Amino acid sequence: MGTIWTAFLIGGLICVIGQLLMDLTPLTPAHVLSILVVAGAILDGIGLYEPLIKFAGAGATVPITSFGNALVHGALQEAKDHGPIGVLSGIFQITSAGISAAIIFGFLTAVIFKPKG
Repeated sequence: MGTIWTAFLIGGLICVIGQLLMDLTPLTPAHVLSILVVAGAILDGIGLYEPLIKFAGAGATVPITSFGNALVHGALQEAKDHGPIGVLSGIFQITSAGISAAIIFGFLTAVIFKPKG
């Protein structure tokens, strides 16, 4: 059972890892984003992300690592229920709200503010 302090510590630790990757390596923010998503996916694939969510609550579900967790978690769940075809439907079933929100808010931001380039 997570508390506000475990959420703060784990969420902050994930953010510190991302910031250190950007500050101490030549990686771009896009590379760091991808690394964190893949790390969340791998941790869920080997069964470590769900205990982290139970321990840290929002500290593990809010950072971008949770997106990788949701991708793999949905794919594995639907693959178990519907076989190989369930992999694709499971990915979109669980993450569709987040993907839709990113597209809609990105569009609205581009309409309101003048994009560069």
